[in-house]
Amino acid sequence: MKHFLVNIDYLLPVEQLAEILPLHRAFLQTGYEAGYLLCSGPKNPKTGGLVVARAESLETLQSFFANDPYLLNKVAEYTFVEFEPVKHQPFLADWVTG
Repeated sequence: MKHFLVNIDYLLPVEQLAEILPLHRAFLQTGYEAGYLLCSGPKNPKTGGLVVARAESLETLQSFFANDPYLLNKVAEYTFVEFEPVKHQPFLADWVTG
């Protein structure tokens, strides 16, 4: 498995995303259920969000996020940064090793 930090930048003020937010969170839930996502949440200030994720490849993760309502509605941009989690809390061992 490869590991990624997904940076989401809003293209609109956060107040204008209220209608899409529940759809985005429901979409993210499918990523948790599929085992792609470890954690996610908004930045502070709320100019976007961050996601810690894993997938077989960058292309697999990008394909997953292509269905995010934020992207489908063109209200956010995504940056994917691959990293190697060489250190982690012991309780994350199963998730990190995949």
